[in-house]
Amino acid sequence: MIRPFSFAGVPGIVFGPGEFRRVHRTIREFGRHVLILTGLSSLERSGKWDELAEGLAEESIRWSRVTLQGEPSPDFVDDTVSQFREEGVQVVLAVGGGSVVDAGKAISAMLPQDDSVCEYLEGVGHREHNGEKVPFVAVPTTSGTGSEATKNAVLSRIGPQGFKKSIRHDRFIPDVAVIDPELALSCPADVSAACGMDAFTQLLESYVSTKASPFTDALAHSGLSFLKDSLVPVCTTEPNNIEKRAAMAYASLVSGITLANAGLGVVHGLASPIGGQFPIPHGVVCGTLVGAEIRINIEKLRQQGQDGHVALRKYAQVGALLGGKGFREEETHSCCDLLTDRIDEWTELLNLPRLGDFGVRTSDLDGIAQSTGNKNNPVELNPEEVRGLLLRRL
Repeated sequence: MIRPFSFAGVPGIVFGPGEFRRVHRTIREFGRHVLILTGLSSLERSGKWDELAEGLAEESIRWSRVTLQGEPSPDFVDDTVSQFREEGVQVVLAVGGGSVVDAGKAISAMLPQDDSVCEYLEGVGHREHNGEKVPFVAVPTTSGTGSEATKNAVLSRIGPQGFKKSIRHDRFIPDVAVIDPELALSCPADVSAACGMDAFTQLLESYVSTKASPFTDALAHSGLSFLKDSLVPVCTTEPNNIEKRAAMAYASLVSGITLANAGLGVVHGLASPIGGQFPIPHGVVCGTLVGAEIRINIEKLRQQGQDGHVALRKYAQVGALLGGKGFREEETHSCCDLLTDRIDEWTELLNLPRLGDFGVRTSDLDGIAQSTGNKNNPVELNPEEVRGLLLRRL
């Protein structure tokens, strides 16, 4: 019996090498004044900024540009919206990593409003957004968050009372996502690794989620199939392999779709309190902790004697996939071991930082564990177990 499920919308998707060269035509469909969000300088270094500016000029499209360093804060969104609210912006274009896409998503949502984005942040504000926005086009330059396919934008305020919270509405899904794997060719190895492990975490957590459906399972398995032989090469020996970059871009896109519809696990529950207190990139949190999460989840499923638990079989199926072998029920435990070993191997090969590298200390772990939600983790972890998970990557 298939349990009832719902499925959120997806953006209009344009996928393929070279598609960025035609993004000005997509912009033209929405208006003649575009506000562009980018990172600091990577587009210039790659030559893609001149390409974009020339295309916009061909279409007589007026543009304004704002750059973002690091993860977006509510203040950044409010300041940008205040600057451009009366400028007649007809479409917002975000070209960058997940932080840039999230910033663009939040700005497009707030341009028609007359108050602070904090009023609409989950767990911070007390107002419900009406969904009105300026049309939004997302162009990811990294393969990780899948924000180009989701309805929420994550904003951060870092410090002792910091937070990472979302503004969310079904209408915030980008109108169009243009995924061009050529844009990731210049992505540094450490960024590719953190982003790639974030995409893996999202695919796996949504696959074993308590809210998973046959629909999201099929998508997640597809994303994992493309990611498994591409993640390590694009971060090490084959950074310019466009086929493997395309595989990672596809995996990232799919991870955004599956997380939006199946939810995530305890690693993403941890990403919010850790990222709110410490200047640690979201992908690093996920990438460095996912191996420990998998191991403790499998250990607890085994302790509970749930050999036939659907999540245990799913972990085993992914282990078989990563190991390049077919899955057989009697090999459930060995395939789970194969999965944990392979992720430990990836963690070392990709040289993922530890939490302590960003200032997290043993004395911080209790507070983090107490404020962490399990989300849709396949087993319930108590604060002591969450603390043990963190300790493995301190």
